[in-house]
Amino acid sequence: MDPSATPAPAVPRQLPPVPGHFINRRHELVELDRLTGASQHGPVIAVISGPAGVGKTTLARRWLLGRAESFPDGQLYADLRGHFADGPARPGELLAELLRSFGHRHIPAELNEQAALWRSVTADAKRIALLLDNALSAAQVRPLLPGSAAALTVVTSRNRMTGLGLEGAVFLPLDVLGTRDAVELLSRRVGADRVRREPEAALAMARACAGLPLAVCVAGARAAARPRQPLAVLARALSTAGEGPLDALRVGGDSAVRAALHESYRLLEPRLAVAYRRLSLLPVPVFTPPVAAAVCGVGPAAVDRLLDELVEAHLLEDLGPDPDTALARYRFHDLLRAHARELAAEEESAEDLDRAVRRVVDFHLSAATAAEALLTPSHRTLRRDYATEPIPPPFHDAPGALRWLDAERAHLMAVLRTAAERQWHAAVWQLADALWPVCLRLRPYDLWIEAHETGLAAARLDGDRDGISRMLTSGGTGLRNVGRYDEAASWFRQALDAAREDIARLVPHEGRVPKELTAARRAEAQALHGLGQTHRLAGRLDEARAYFHQALTRREEIGYRRGAALTRLSLGDTALAAGRPDEAVPHLVRARADLLAEDDPYDAARALAFLGRAHALRDGTLHTTADGRLRQALAEFERAGSVHWQGRVLEMLGEGAEERGDLERARDFYEQSLARYRPVSEQDRRRLSQRLRHLP
Repeated sequence: MDPSATPAPAVPRQLPPVPGHFINRRHELVELDRLTGASQHGPVIAVISGPAGVGKTTLARRWLLGRAESFPDGQLYADLRGHFADGPARPGELLAELLRSFGHRHIPAELNEQAALWRSVTADAKRIALLLDNALSAAQVRPLLPGSAAALTVVTSRNRMTGLGLEGAVFLPLDVLGTRDAVELLSRRVGADRVRREPEAALAMARACAGLPLAVCVAGARAAARPRQPLAVLARALSTAGEGPLDALRVGGDSAVRAALHESYRLLEPRLAVAYRRLSLLPVPVFTPPVAAAVCGVGPAAVDRLLDELVEAHLLEDLGPDPDTALARYRFHDLLRAHARELAAEEESAEDLDRAVRRVVDFHLSAATAAEALLTPSHRTLRRDYATEPIPPPFHDAPGALRWLDAERAHLMAVLRTAAERQWHAAVWQLADALWPVCLRLRPYDLWIEAHETGLAAARLDGDRDGISRMLTSGGTGLRNVGRYDEAASWFRQALDAAREDIARLVPHEGRVPKELTAARRAEAQALHGLGQTHRLAGRLDEARAYFHQALTRREEIGYRRGAALTRLSLGDTALAAGRPDEAVPHLVRARADLLAEDDPYDAARALAFLGRAHALRDGTLHTTADGRLRQALAEFERAGSVHWQGRVLEMLGEGAEERGDLERARDFYEQSLARYRPVSEQDRRRLSQRLRHLP
């Protein structure tokens, strides 16, 4: 086995564990086996529908986990948040998460391309199970369906989802628990001895809960917390709850759940009641202890105790640790979140709620900024404004920062949208700016473009010229990388015009050069460089060369050595694309030396790779020199963990071998390159596959 080969991603096993209180449902489990076993051709789709709190998700998890051996290629989970207070999940975010489960890091920006890639990834007879939880409609589900005929998709929804019948779905409506099963579930929560001592009270509690497992569990947890209190007291309370300020709360029409929640909440200690209300304000469906600490305004030790006690009261679900960050994860059932939000609106002032949400925004801004400083320190130059004192980030080094950003990227985007809705303009563009390491390292193009479009609007409303310039250049880079060249050029030209306006305004008198003028000239050079890159990718090489020369002049004038080196690297790349390796070599040699001096090993390795390719094109007889440089670049990219550039260098080695007529060696390099591209770039994967097919 090639020791440098990229390890395959782990088989995804994402289904949350089944709660220990799962009871019976034997008939439904058998029926699911029967319904799905009857379909012998094509992918299987099973829809489990029923009222909120009836146990649809628990049943689906129990059934799928019991059949894990049937799905050796993975069991995946996506929460569609059909009844989430801030709206259902966006299909693009869900597809991106599913694609990342199979190792794909460079996700297309457009929804139809994401869906097509998802179908392609799952088309090779992959035996996977996918749980699409809490769906709102068939239209929300369709883009997420796998392409494999061997796949099983389970959808849970409050709605019957009959529209999925067109896709051949089978349907299982889920009813409430029978009285005997409800009493058995209650006994597991409060203890069989208490139920035996008060059988009539236990029966009354089960009936008051209307057979809804969620209501039984909440009521049982409340009774378990008070072992000396007779069950008859709670049974009477459940029968009369709802006569008061919470009576107007109609969460899905489930009065049984409302009654159980009313009693559980009424008896919470004040600190737990505050935490219960505040946690419902979070704009994310799943949260970790640092996020909970931020919204509750408490420290790490205190928040751990709060979360443990809310889980014990069955008001939160513990999802276990995140596989990447090892942080614990929690979530509300959507009915409990709606209940807690109703209470927050009734019992807290608008100012207190606003401060709680702002602490969440400031935590994410502070943590993302700390990650930016570790991962892209040259980019960490713009101001940060905090309305509250942020808590420390949950990582300590660059690898930990990247893992956190990867795990939290969708949540960071949700927080950015929340800040935009509340018109916290500075926080919006600053958070978009802090997401640069996510954009640069992980390439989530949909997030990249949306964040900077939203950030640009916010920076303009904030009136911050540096923020506007950064949004235009960073956002223009995202537009350029997805092939939207005209839009990208427009963004870079806006940045260029703004920088030149600043330069004209700041031209020094009597020889003085203010710092603002240097910054404006640096922004001008950045816009020129961006225009050059846009024209280079669009194949307009003469225009690219002209913009790069202008950028190089400006960067040398202000003494920005790293920027000048990057522009020389781009000039070398452009010369290679034009078939002029002799012109490329001096640019690349200088770029390599300066980037090493600036402690930028990643970009220095890029310069070395292009230099190796230039030597191969300049004199094919000296292929050992070219191959030596390319192999050294490959080793440097392996140390840096850049899978995409490993593929690029291996492709360059294959090109050199093919040009020398060594087709066997070329094929070997192309196959190694394809293995690197496969998990990170669908576009490159297709191109290399085609290249291999046409190799003589």
